[in-house]
Amino acid sequence: MVAAELLAPKTFHLVEMAIEDPGPGEVQVRIEAVGICGSDLHAYGEGAVGSTPNVYPMVLGHEPAGRIVKTGSGVTGLAVGDRGALEPAIYCYHCEYCLSGHHNVCAKLRFLSSAGDPGFFRELVNLPAANFCPVPKQMTMEEATLAEPLAVALHSVHLASIGPEETAAVIGAGPIGLLTIAALRARKAGRIWAVEPRAHRRELARMMGADVVLAPEDAVREILSGTEQRGVDCAIDCAAAAETTGQAVQVARKAGRVALTGIHTPPAVTLDGSAMRRKELTLLNVRRSNHETEEAVELLAAEAARFRPLLTHTRKLDEIGEAFAIANGYLDGVGKMIVRP
Repeated sequence: MVAAELLAPKTFHLVEMAIEDPGPGEVQVRIEAVGICGSDLHAYGEGAVGSTPNVYPMVLGHEPAGRIVKTGSGVTGLAVGDRGALEPAIYCYHCEYCLSGHHNVCAKLRFLSSAGDPGFFRELVNLPAANFCPVPKQMTMEEATLAEPLAVALHSVHLASIGPEETAAVIGAGPIGLLTIAALRARKAGRIWAVEPRAHRRELARMMGADVVLAPEDAVREILSGTEQRGVDCAIDCAAAAETTGQAVQVARKAGRVALTGIHTPPAVTLDGSAMRRKELTLLNVRRSNHETEEAVELLAAEAARFRPLLTHTRKLDEIGEAFAIANGYLDGVGKMIVRP
């Protein structure tokens, strides 16, 4: 099979990669679409994801959808031809974190697209049957790629315990921020502010359900003014820059919550500890998702029209360099870039 390897920052090449038949309890899936994630762009452009450096060569991609072509022994309930979204995290289910329900921080976690565990920018993959989430017939493969990032957004909203009618500010309207807005709408949140420097993303934020869209330079003043200086119940930082986390602290109300969903670059940021103490803020750190994929698929199926505007660009696997350059440079009004192996 063909795979796209990252050899160095901003340098891909296509290689032939062997694949065995699926083992017991596994399915082999032909990958039909993969979304480019923000963490993929960190690896591509910076040579690291947060404080974790790349180990070359590596195969990125962890927002996949595809079709089963083979099943291993012992697999039940799935068959050749089934279409689904694929969960890239493989858990041990036996460590203290898995046993306490925190599978997303599993002590023996394997995340396909990390060093030593190739991701999904390739034609075929074997993975546990439990990591295959069937999708409805009417759902396109491009739409199914949104299941993994939408699961992250849903996890953010669940972790922050955002209830009906609570107000929120989403800082950063890249794909994760846009999907967070959709997750908030599904949660029946109240007024939602979106903060984003790029005009085309502000428009996408409005289409996804934001009530107010703001440029960063106006954000803190406008949000505080719009809440009569109270602030929002929860500020969700999906951009993860020093200034955006600072904005989140500024616009959160007293006894409110700040959720950090994005990956900080550089990893260390300065926070206003005095403001956090005076407000008694709860600071929440989001680590991917934790079994929200099925919920994500259900939401995608129920509100397909809401999500389609996010899917703006598609490229073939042999055009992966161009696909990453467009996504990394925020070019051509890109929302979500999909690669088709």
